[in-house]
Amino acid sequence: MEKVNSEDDSGSPPLPPSPPQQDDTQPDVKTEQLNHHTRSIINRPGFGSGGRHIPLLVNHFKVSIKNPYEIFYHYSVSITSEDDRAIENKVLGRKILDKLYQTYSSELSGKKFAYDGEKSLYSVGPLPQNQSEFMVVLENSFAKRGTPSDDETGKRSKLSFQEKTFKVEIKYAAKIPLNSVNLALQGAEPEKLQDSLRVLDIILRQQAAQRGCLLVKQSFFHDDSRNITDIGGGVTGCCGFHSSFHPTHGGLSLNMDVSTTLILTPGPVIDFLKSNQNARDFRSIDWVKAKKMLKNLRIKTSHNNMEFKITGMSEKPCNQLLFPLRVKKDDGTYDDDKTINITVLDYFTKHRKIEITYSAYIPCIDVGKPKKPNYLPLELCSLVSLQRYTKALSTLQRASLVEKSRQKPPEKMRVITDAMKKYNYDDDPLLASCGITIEKQLAQVEGRVLDAPKLKVGNGEDISPRNGRWNFNNKKLFTPIKIEKWVVVNFSARCDASYLSRELINCGRNKGIIIDRPFSLMEEDPQNRKFGPVIRVEKMFDQILAKLPGAPQFLLCILPERKNSDLYGPWKKKCLSDYGVVTQCMCPVKITDQYLTNVLLKINSKLGGINSLLAIEGCIPLINDTPTMIMGMDVSHGSPGRSDIPSIAAVVGSRSWPLISRYKASVRAQSSKMEMIEGLFKPQADGTDDGIMSELLLEFYQTSNQRKPTQIIVFRDGVSESQFSQVLNFELDQMIKAYQYLGEVDVPKFTVIIAQKNHHTKLFQANAPENVPSGTVVDSKIVHPRNYDFYMCAQSGMIGTSRPAHYHVLLDEIGFSPDHLQNLILSLSYVYQRSSSATSIVAPVSYAHLAAQQVGQFIKFDDMAESISSVGSIPVPELPKLHEDVQGSMFFC
Repeated sequence: MEKVNSEDDSGSPPLPPSPPQQDDTQPDVKTEQLNHHTRSIINRPGFGSGGRHIPLLVNHFKVSIKNPYEIFYHYSVSITSEDDRAIENKVLGRKILDKLYQTYSSELSGKKFAYDGEKSLYSVGPLPQNQSEFMVVLENSFAKRGTPSDDETGKRSKLSFQEKTFKVEIKYAAKIPLNSVNLALQGAEPEKLQDSLRVLDIILRQQAAQRGCLLVKQSFFHDDSRNITDIGGGVTGCCGFHSSFHPTHGGLSLNMDVSTTLILTPGPVIDFLKSNQNARDFRSIDWVKAKKMLKNLRIKTSHNNMEFKITGMSEKPCNQLLFPLRVKKDDGTYDDDKTINITVLDYFTKHRKIEITYSAYIPCIDVGKPKKPNYLPLELCSLVSLQRYTKALSTLQRASLVEKSRQKPPEKMRVITDAMKKYNYDDDPLLASCGITIEKQLAQVEGRVLDAPKLKVGNGEDISPRNGRWNFNNKKLFTPIKIEKWVVVNFSARCDASYLSRELINCGRNKGIIIDRPFSLMEEDPQNRKFGPVIRVEKMFDQILAKLPGAPQFLLCILPERKNSDLYGPWKKKCLSDYGVVTQCMCPVKITDQYLTNVLLKINSKLGGINSLLAIEGCIPLINDTPTMIMGMDVSHGSPGRSDIPSIAAVVGSRSWPLISRYKASVRAQSSKMEMIEGLFKPQADGTDDGIMSELLLEFYQTSNQRKPTQIIVFRDGVSESQFSQVLNFELDQMIKAYQYLGEVDVPKFTVIIAQKNHHTKLFQANAPENVPSGTVVDSKIVHPRNYDFYMCAQSGMIGTSRPAHYHVLLDEIGFSPDHLQNLILSLSYVYQRSSSATSIVAPVSYAHLAAQQVGQFIKFDDMAESISSVGSIPVPELPKLHEDVQGSMFFC
């Protein structure tokens, strides 16, 4: 990319850093308190009117409340066992409270209550004040019997019908008026609104729990083979439903959606391990990995039909694992002093008369305690159903899950409405006592279809996208680049690099990209494939440096596997961080013109070219006349259950104003699972700011003819409604301070918009089986009763059912009208340079998400210590800096 001079003709310098400030202006970003001038979310200024009107259906069901002045009484509940240990098992807790109600119904005035599975009870009307402590007896609780342990004494009694007593303490906590929902529907901000909605959602969860479902937040999953689909690796996709109450502009509604979670494939443990490790038989299983994978899973034994939790695995195999067994006398009693050492194998085969085959030669499963192990041969154990799988999926598993769980709009509508009729939510006694009834038909809503923006390509030619798509057939790119010195690097034994390069050159010529013959075709030495990915990349670069006279303009890398190749991260880091060379990775299954065109779109953009521009770019209302910077922000987190993996924060900012199609990314690592971006403002001791915002502001200034942004539009992805205030009062504060730290007095006007894809609202055409058209907007009836939000389907879904983006406008100091803002957001869905279709969410957010994902692969976190002291903070590694030669490029394309 051509470098932009940092000074104009008058010698005006770029935004200079101010001298070092006093300590009180350099707060610790992590511990800083919010401004005392707390910003509030703005109210809706009005509704849009543009576009073609279209009747739609939505997976919301209207809820009516006949007794709106009913009050929920909140009680804290404590459940302890006979030895005063707290009961934390949610399933057991529900069983105890069900028994409590059956036993003490009259003492509790016959009132039904909802239990959140932890420490809260809710009832309609107060419970008697003189009743606060109850004793509950459960039969067949924690039953265990005759499996061997290292202290087999013969004193273990048969507990299969044992009774166990629990103490339940109930204490009054608060009143929660249901009327807060009605007040919210009228546009007020009642204090107890979230509490009221939480109670209603807990009632739905309790219903599902009583049906034996697996609960995941507000989703529930039945143990039904018709809902289960195998995706390989011992993992199964389980289809269920999400249901939650929402106050909307059209009244209270129940949002019902199809939901999918991952569970372990139930059945014999050995079958799971073979599938999980892709092992041929038990001899090929890695037992170190198996021990880690099986810990805390629940199993059922075939010899006594009992359920246990796995606590570990034995070091020795079943036929070598000894434990002391007490000897019986002739009269059948035990000799207190005499024991014999016996293997677990002999115990089961000789004393329990159970045949053991392959388990004799492999470790046993331990279901005991650290000082009192309890061993079981593996072949007697099966995984019980509905156990969540929380680890990251492989590429093949993810593709299989998507393929098997997608549903076309008519099928999804049918499944949802059938579930609503089947489960009869409003039959619940608690909901019925409030006079709550729920309609069984999808709600009707009116949508509007906005016109797609026109695009400009080579020679000023216009393209009119159709249903969110366009193509470059017989068309040139807007500003194609020329590639003179480039190299093909081939890690794949299956791909013909020579043929691929010829086809790429021919395709590029048709798009206006002049590509010379590659300087070299580098084939990986087959001997190097035995090494790890980092060494393979190092050896390939040794070849490149030895053969090339200087740095290439571009490296085309052919990977051996599609996506998630182990080589991808080390290769990208080597190119972008160590050497500053733009690279494009690919792994073609079939070389077609469409495939090569998509690759060329990425290459052209990375090297500084522009594939297409909006026809109105440079004359967009409220942006063309005033220097405006557009930002996209996202944070990506490690896979579930990995608290040692830092989160990656990525922010992109537009450059070359008045264009809105070019972006620069800035990426930082931060504390694990931290959603708020910590590195926006980082003043240093030398008076500089090492934060993200400063970097993007300087880039904007240097590429926009030395103009400073006086307006900034922020699109923030990945935050929930409970975090909106933090975005407004923490992240926005950091942006403003970064701007002021550069010596500026006048603060830009900000428009802050949350962009959400992680929600459960789906839109359907009322009179057609296809997905809703590209450009569909809904800003009435199902939106918030007071706040400024709307749904938009910028992309027309070709497979499955479209999920609209949900935009929440938190602040709008710029002053867009609803129509102007919705058209701007639609336009920003058409400037993503990587493809020839509209994106489902605005391009700045898509770029931020991609940058976080790609740069996060520069370093591997797997080598970090698995066990980190709970009292110490988790170290956040420094991400490798991009080489200066690629800092200005759109490397993340």
